[in-house]
Amino acid sequence: MLTRRGLLKSAAIAGATAGLGGLSSAVALGEDGRWETAIPATTDATMVGVPFERHEKVRLGVIGVGGRGTGVLSNFLAVPGVEVKAVCDVVPERTARAAKMVERAGQGTPAEYHSGDHDYENLCKRDDLDLIYIATPWIWHVRMVLSSLKNGHHTATEVPAARTLDECWAMVNNSEKTRRHAMMFENCCYGETELMVLRMVKAGLLGELTHGSGAYNHDLRGELFSNGGEGLWRRFEHLDRNGNLYPTHGLGPVANYLDCNRGDRFDYMVSMSSQSVGLQAWREQHLQPDDPKMKEVYHCGDQSTSLIKTAKGRIITLEHNVSEPHPYDRINLIAGTKGMFRDYPARLYIDGQKEGEQFVGLDGYKADFEHELWSSKGELARKSGGHGGMDYIMCWRVIQCMREGIAPDFDVYDAAAWSAPGPLSEISVAKGSAPVKFPDFTRGNWHTARKFAGV
Repeated sequence: MLTRRGLLKSAAIAGATAGLGGLSSAVALGEDGRWETAIPATTDATMVGVPFERHEKVRLGVIGVGGRGTGVLSNFLAVPGVEVKAVCDVVPERTARAAKMVERAGQGTPAEYHSGDHDYENLCKRDDLDLIYIATPWIWHVRMVLSSLKNGHHTATEVPAARTLDECWAMVNNSEKTRRHAMMFENCCYGETELMVLRMVKAGLLGELTHGSGAYNHDLRGELFSNGGEGLWRRFEHLDRNGNLYPTHGLGPVANYLDCNRGDRFDYMVSMSSQSVGLQAWREQHLQPDDPKMKEVYHCGDQSTSLIKTAKGRIITLEHNVSEPHPYDRINLIAGTKGMFRDYPARLYIDGQKEGEQFVGLDGYKADFEHELWSSKGELARKSGGHGGMDYIMCWRVIQCMREGIAPDFDVYDAAAWSAPGPLSEISVAKGSAPVKFPDFTRGNWHTARKFAGV
């Protein structure tokens, strides 16, 4: 976590993470003409399919209780079988607010950690935690994940889990070494529509799958220039990076449809970035000429577009744009030999349908394909809030897995693979949109068939 003073010195903080890597010097041109990075050797066993130990109650620690962390904490408190033992933030008022939430939920008073940037390390040293959830600025995710793992805790971090390939490997290696799961909390995988479409795909409704598309197209200009919340750090990502800064919301659901890391995997990608003009235009209209933000130089292109080829020959289109005016859109498209689904708005086309060549809504398919998590927990999820209820479903599901002693829906290999388009897109753009190979974070275990949320 960054202090307010530290946030103003983000460049120095970024330099402090250099030990985990940036655009790695290990990138080299392979014999097939694609840029690639080395896969580190290991003697540790895979975490694919490894079940949680059973927990009657899941004892939770939370690092980061700003806007996002507080929202997810609220959802955890509504899930049976969760006991919040400790909360951490650099702002004491936030931990006090979080502690009051826990008290109002009837769980007693959790310990508070708010003594500087590294007090999270003391939370991680506790021996009465089963799971640590992290909701902090991206640059702190991996170092906090590693601290949690090394102290024996299963760990869930917000998205993206990692910003560099070295960070991805650090998570993978330490999860395998400590035999603890390091999950990325990709809530969009638990959306009502996404889980319904996943069931349609697995039932063969769309036939043999050939391509998909995902995006994070979200007008964040006002948020990026705000003087609080994510405005204190997220805009800085645009200063020295040029690629897809936030790939996982669009990519996660599509990866599930295509069984990536469960029978297929991302093979290589190419990326392009547009010019960088959107943030500059917004600040010209909304900021005063003497505002220090007027001197910032943004290198990240407004529009990032990538193509991913999978080992089975499927194609995924991936987009990112937070710098221009447009309605929210994750695209969420999946298509095959019998039809296609396209979201925003949600619509479906099945070859030979009685409605003819036009998209239809999902209402007629709900009875057959609604996911059990939503049919049984949907009403409570919507009341609990959090992106239409998907946050509650995500929290409920991971606690269910821990209480029943089954493997998590997503693991460290998904966290690494879904985060990797960030640094890989940067490499591709820097190399003139050259193809860049995905590391196989599973080290060959991507062939293992696994289900997501029971599907």
